[in-house]
Amino acid sequence: MSTVADQAGALAPRPAAVARRRRQVPWKLLLPAVPVVLAVLVALLAPWLAPHSPTANELGARLRPPFWLDGGSFARPLGTDLLGRDVLSRLLWGAQVSLPIALAATILGATVGSTLGLISGYYRGLADGVVTKVVDVQLAFPFVLFAISVIAVAGPSIGVLVVVLAIGSWVGHARIMRGLALSLREREYIQAARALGASGPRILLRHLLPNVLSVILVLATFDVGRAIILEATLSFLGLGVQPPTPSWGSDLKDAATAVRQAWWVATFPGLAIMVVVLSVNLFGDAMRDLLDPRYTPKRTIR
Repeated sequence: MSTVADQAGALAPRPAAVARRRRQVPWKLLLPAVPVVLAVLVALLAPWLAPHSPTANELGARLRPPFWLDGGSFARPLGTDLLGRDVLSRLLWGAQVSLPIALAATILGATVGSTLGLISGYYRGLADGVVTKVVDVQLAFPFVLFAISVIAVAGPSIGVLVVVLAIGSWVGHARIMRGLALSLREREYIQAARALGASGPRILLRHLLPNVLSVILVLATFDVGRAIILEATLSFLGLGVQPPTPSWGSDLKDAATAVRQAWWVATFPGLAIMVVVLSVNLFGDAMRDLLDPRYTPKRTIR
């Protein structure tokens, strides 16, 4: 009969599997990173890459098709919208608006949620009770209804949109960080630091935070994709970025009335959202696999 040690050895990753993992994971990380890096570069270089002004109306050139269709031209390679604005220019400038909003909301939500989660999980008591109840209340309230209420009171603006998206994302960080802090606070090195007289803030910053930083980064990558979709949703409803400022969500809103006669007006902003969000999510999956020491490639059972 095989012993437990033998069974554990059989389940442990072989050196060849570990080497194969080291060769495979960087490719899984780099391939989805390419569209993300391109989107960031496009956002940074939009003033130089855009062939036209994103807000310049030209009613005489409205609903021009892309250059490969009859009636299209290379001067406006992706066609024009209902007001004669260049679709490519608005797409490039929209990246300069949509991506920073998603990134700022993710950073704010991750910072607030991780901080409150670590504090509540480590100190427990009153702090844990308050944070847990706030999380439960927010999870019970529909986020879209909450966003509509806040924006209706505060007024639609980019700053309000960032805060609303951050409020929608901090809950996930808080719950996961609280669970990790509850587990880590009982570890030997935390108890040793406490016995040596280390203060609570020092333990949080020097011992707990480094051990959960990889989890925060992985969660943040998923939040970026979620924030892009939520920004597009709120802008589509008229509660996000206001015209004439270009964004991918507001472009979809403008295209809703002309999608039957001019498919390109909605197709290219939709593709931009889909490709960036999919790439960010795949990048997050690859980061999770790379940072998880328990991950091993799946093997076929024969």
